[in-house]
Amino acid sequence: MTYRETIDFLFNVTPVFEKGDAGAYKPGLERMQSMAEEIGNPHVGQRYLHIAGTNGKGSVSSTLAAILTASGYRTGLFTSPHLIDFRERIRINGVPISEEEVVRFVERIKPLIERYQPSFFELTTLMALDYFARMKCDVVVMEVGMGGRLDCTNIITPLLSIITNVSMDHMQFLGNTLEAIAREKAGIFKQGVPALIGEAPERLRPLYESYTQIEKHYAEQSDEIESITDAPDGLLIETKRWGTLKGVLTGAVQHLNARTTLAAVDLLTDKHLLQIPRDAVAKGFAQVVSLTHLLGRWQRVASRPTVILDTGHNEGAITEVAQQLKQEPYEALHIVFGMMHDKDFAKVLRLLPQNATYYFSTPKTPRALSGEMLRQEALKAGLRGETYPTLTEAFRAARTAAKPTDLIYAGGSNYVVAEILSGFFPELIEENKTTK
Repeated sequence: MTYRETIDFLFNVTPVFEKGDAGAYKPGLERMQSMAEEIGNPHVGQRYLHIAGTNGKGSVSSTLAAILTASGYRTGLFTSPHLIDFRERIRINGVPISEEEVVRFVERIKPLIERYQPSFFELTTLMALDYFARMKCDVVVMEVGMGGRLDCTNIITPLLSIITNVSMDHMQFLGNTLEAIAREKAGIFKQGVPALIGEAPERLRPLYESYTQIEKHYAEQSDEIESITDAPDGLLIETKRWGTLKGVLTGAVQHLNARTTLAAVDLLTDKHLLQIPRDAVAKGFAQVVSLTHLLGRWQRVASRPTVILDTGHNEGAITEVAQQLKQEPYEALHIVFGMMHDKDFAKVLRLLPQNATYYFSTPKTPRALSGEMLRQEALKAGLRGETYPTLTEAFRAARTAAKPTDLIYAGGSNYVVAEILSGFFPELIEENKTTK
């Protein structure tokens, strides 16, 4: 099979969450453990950082991977979903897995697909574990897919477990309360492995503290960061141990992500788990995009008018987006927006600013909420705008209407960001395909 045929095969023979397939979320570790055993348990003996959380885990995972790459480690990075190409999910020192490797792996494990009927994410995780082991990675940063306790990545035993934060998302799978969702994410805790919690609101502290056999650390208690200053091109972070850092990722949420990341670096060095030079921390923060190919995190892609793309897609993330929009300078605000039908879109819409012109559309995925339904719900929240047949037309309309002093924000879903990047800013994708 060709690479394209292989990807089509994976999407067609396995249930895929991104397509809204029934059974795409297959909780439990037994199937994953059995498949891993059949290919030689590639995850055993590997050094991992395991990262769960509702929001921020992509930014924290990528920044930690960039720091470790800059430290001289051969660093694997596993994230999901991808924006443009499947291979984005599995990278070593920023370089995606090759098309040939993807084809060879799928050909090799076809009998396992017939025998175990795994989900798309389980197969992707198995591919990553196998690839990182064969490529002899020194350390792997492994992002949880959903939840934690029953997520198939949870067969690993890491050096450090991290929960970035907890907010309401995937309630149909993880539970209808913050406590229930936090309990699922805390399922990645393992005895003998230190755990770091990035954000621990008071109502969740008793739950985390109930894990009495786990060595817990709270990023909120860290005094590593002395100050953070926002700038149009990033963050200026003054720290005690690592000096002045220039963070290329922008947005209010990156203040919290930087704190979690630095608390993790402190733990890794204090416990002599990994050796991380001072200049590697600075390079990781400053070059995370080029070192890991991270896209779509409050990303400024154009000026006059300013255009910002962000993949935030749930209540917690959009709360941060709304706060950040208040800090941005503009004469008028234009918002291109699309969402998935399985998100709490009514709550999300009520978090967005009313002083904006909205351009609603339907992303290209079976999980998408129709743009017209989104517009009708937006009217109830006091938001005004029009529906467009495609995101291309919606974004083009926003650009036509916007003056040079205006701001265009596009978001609500990974799919929104992916379509706009592909359709209007392909040069950014090309620039980001090779590690700088």
